[in-house]
Amino acid sequence: MTCIFCKIIDGSIPSKKIFENDELIAFHDIHPIDKVHFLITPKKHIENLIACSEGDKETLSNMLLLAPQLAKELGLKGFRTMINSGVEGGQEVFHMHFHVYGGSSKLAKI
Repeated sequence: MTCIFCKIIDGSIPSKKIFENDELIAFHDIHPIDKVHFLITPKKHIENLIACSEGDKETLSNMLLLAPQLAKELGLKGFRTMINSGVEGGQEVFHMHFHVYGGSSKLAKI
């Protein structure tokens, strides 16, 4: 297994976890672009949003619903989400994940 997120999920690479259940894990990004920046990823290895199918609807829904809950717990009153899919979409880790970030007014102007 070479996927860094799979290694985080199985515990062989440490992370600053903020949430975990049987389906999802969320942890702080190691290269944050804002005051608060975390990732939400399914434990099931799915390469990216392009690779999702009808069978992934519940997982995607749960990921999206988790974002505002965790953002609020981390003190955000607003936030952005980003999903990079594929090389041309800027994806660097090929295990689907959502970036959730916010906390600075500089991004509000972008």
